[in-house]
Amino acid sequence: MIKDLVTVKRSTRAKRVALRLDPVERVINLVVPKKMSLKKAYIFASAHEDWVIKTLENLAPPIAFADGAVIPVFGDSILINIEHNSELKRTTIKQSDDILLVKTYMDDPTNRITAHLKKLAHKGLADMASEKAAIIGKHISSISVRDTKSRWGSCSQDGKISFSWRLIFAPYNAIDYVVAHEVAHLMYMDHSKEFWAQCRELSTNFVEGKYWMKNHGNELMRYGNTKPCTE
Repeated sequence: MIKDLVTVKRSTRAKRVALRLDPVERVINLVVPKKMSLKKAYIFASAHEDWVIKTLENLAPPIAFADGAVIPVFGDSILINIEHNSELKRTTIKQSDDILLVKTYMDDPTNRITAHLKKLAHKGLADMASEKAAIIGKHISSISVRDTKSRWGSCSQDGKISFSWRLIFAPYNAIDYVVAHEVAHLMYMDHSKEFWAQCRELSTNFVEGKYWMKNHGNELMRYGNTKPCTE
């Protein structure tokens, strides 16, 4: 039954019914306009039941920040090694080569590991963005990282750039493409031919990077996520 496969989300802003994957909650949301009947919405969803089932089945399994887990960090595979010690008063995290050593008194140091990775993401993304901005002679007023579900980056008129910290888990060419995309907006605040030409010029591998983000971007949400797929 389609009702068991989707989660209804009433929306005052939606103009038409739609099926949308929530990669964090690992569910398919049936977005229903405020005045539309649920019966009509379910008919729409039933017509796309194969897509719903396939999308849920193809979700990459979540990877928790647990001892022994291997996560990608700016293109490198990093092993998480957690040492528990109840006598410790604080959690320390150090990276040595391909090992992230976490010494902690906490049963679950996921939040501390996440905070550590966010700092790494901010520094790495800021460095990449600054280098690309220098190439086109533009100034970035500030760089921040956030935890967004689908918008991997943004650039405002006043030169403020924001990235999803989860880009840290993407392949290098994909990260590079997103950074190039936002820096190119410093020159063109649109998606004109000139913008895309600038984005391509700033990217190490424009085609591969753009393709990966379009087709695999949702996979970035599985890291640090312990929620099963609710099929």
